[in-house]
Amino acid sequence: MVQQAKAGWRADIAPYERPQMKRSVFQIVNTLVPFFVIWYLAYLSLSISYLLTLVLAIPAAGFLVRTFIIFHDCCHGSFFKNKVANEILGTVTGVLTCCPYHQWRRSHSIHHATSGNLNKRGTGDIWTLTVDEYVALPFFKRMYYRIYRNPFVMFFIGPIYIFLIDYRFNRRQAGMKERLNTYITNLGIIGIAVLLSWLLGWKEFLLVQGPIFFISGIAGIWLFYVQHQFEETYFEHEENWDYVKAALEGSSFYNLPKVLHWITGNIGFHHIHHLDPRVPNYYLEKVHNTNSMFRDVKSITLKTSIKSLQYRVWNEQSKKFVGFKEIKKITASYKLKSKLEQ
Repeated sequence: MVQQAKAGWRADIAPYERPQMKRSVFQIVNTLVPFFVIWYLAYLSLSISYLLTLVLAIPAAGFLVRTFIIFHDCCHGSFFKNKVANEILGTVTGVLTCCPYHQWRRSHSIHHATSGNLNKRGTGDIWTLTVDEYVALPFFKRMYYRIYRNPFVMFFIGPIYIFLIDYRFNRRQAGMKERLNTYITNLGIIGIAVLLSWLLGWKEFLLVQGPIFFISGIAGIWLFYVQHQFEETYFEHEENWDYVKAALEGSSFYNLPKVLHWITGNIGFHHIHHLDPRVPNYYLEKVHNTNSMFRDVKSITLKTSIKSLQYRVWNEQSKKFVGFKEIKKITASYKLKSKLEQ
């Protein structure tokens, strides 16, 4: 399947690589306007019931995830044809989603270039070890890895650490443009928080923004996690790694209900996005439908994706993710095989 795809995928995707101004502008309107309206309604609901505020926080968080997809497309230069327009909108939506444009664009481009490559892990991806690597770690490093991969830590502590702490600082090798963009983003976040706290009250601001941030953060990390952390995903060492295979076999087709595809900016068609990140989010489904080879990739659903929570370590022998409980069985079989060979 992948060998056939190599021959024709560029021709099938090429017509969709050009963003359409009307569609991009319309997406800005149908994303940001509902977000701001629902946010304000959530604020008004504080005088009625905080339960109603929490209910309104759910769709508001959904539109914030959709805002992140616009930011994400700007980072790929696929939302507008104009580079400056992508940078301006990317920086603005980066403030709303707490993501510095240049910093995130760099790490994410590395993720795309190295996804599934066992020799080039560590930038813009989920920390993933092989069975052999995990077993070779000292006790305390194994415990650290287990804590990192714990669902509570990843999805509940993760959003706070990543979006509020980690993204606020530049890497050591960052250039001046990247550093300035991070500073501008930080000032924008602080400025909005101070302004709304002054206008509405700091408690009111936190009561509304807190759950919206938290829900959208959990959803964002979950989507990024499940897009590559499924049982039979793709991992290979540098000498065997293949870009097309990494896209079609190592990126999930998250087959969501239509409304969730819309609110998440079609990012569930992640195999198409990794095959060609120049395709705007609003064309991903069309590309998926143009070629039967794109539709034949392994898909996961809301129900089956829950299983990915048990995947912790990559087994190079079986080419599958396994849980921590299975590691003992695998290492025991290694030892038995070694003894028999001796």
